[in-house]
Order: sequence, then C-alpha cells, then structure tokens
Amino acid sequence: MPVASRWGMTPQRSIEFECARRGVSAVVAGCVGLVEGDDGDAELIMALGGPASGRMLCGSSRADLHWLRVWGMRGLLWAWDDSTAAAAAAQAALTDDAWRVREMAAKVVAKRSIGDAMPALVLLQVDPVVRVQAAADRAIRILARANA
Repeated sequence: MPVASRWGMTPQRSIEFECARRGVSAVVAGCVGLVEGDDGDAELIMALGGPASGRMLCGSSRADLHWLRVWGMRGLLWAWDDSTAAAAAAQAALTDDAWRVREMAAKVVAKRSIGDAMPALVLLQVDPVVRVQAAADRAIRILARANA
C-alpha cells in the first residue's frame, strides 16, 4: 500500500501530476538536469522533493545538494521517455559520491531495464553501504530475468 507523504500524496502521484502539467519529456529533461548537477526549477524540485525541498529552495549547504540528484533519480522512477539522456544519467548516477543517489540509480536501472548498466551494478555489490548493495543485487536479478 503506497504511503502518502506529508503533502498528502505519494511521490509517484506528485510526479504524475507534474507530468500532466508540463509533459513527460519536460519532466524527464528536468530530472536529467538535476542528476547532472543543474539547480533545476523550483516547481519541479517541489514536485520531486515535496515539503523537504523547501530547504533546497531557501539556500542550503553544499552537503545537502545531493538531494537534488536523489530527487532527479526519483523522478526517473515515475517519468521516463526512452531518451538516451535519461539512460545515460541513470548509468552515470551509479557512480555518484552520494550513496542515496547510487541506491536510487540502481532502482531506476532495474525498473527501466537498462542492461548496459550491468557492469556498474556488479561493482555496487561491494559498495560500502548495505542499502546500495541490496539495490544493486535486486537490479542484477531483475535485469538477468529480463534477458533470460
């Protein structure tokens, strides 16, 4: 059962609303931009991060900037358009310095069946963060089943 966020909807539903408002391709492009280090726009950041995104919009420390990349990857879980930019961003995020980004990237790679990411996923099986290892293991199993 999906859990509603503090703003009254799941992240998936919020992203779906944003896709309906601005178009899937625009949301995907915005998410890719965030993953690649762009600051993004306030409305997209709010749709992806919900109430927690307020601190990013009001100025935050550099240590918190990884959340923009996490939210960009979260967006790609629920908005996708088969662009090579989206697939490339998801693969690149598997090597991000922030573990939460790597974990979310593994989830996106699994959901979007990005088989080219298999070598990077194998390396994540020995990531220092157990949650990243688990996400990588799951992604490898899903991709292996899809290619069997």
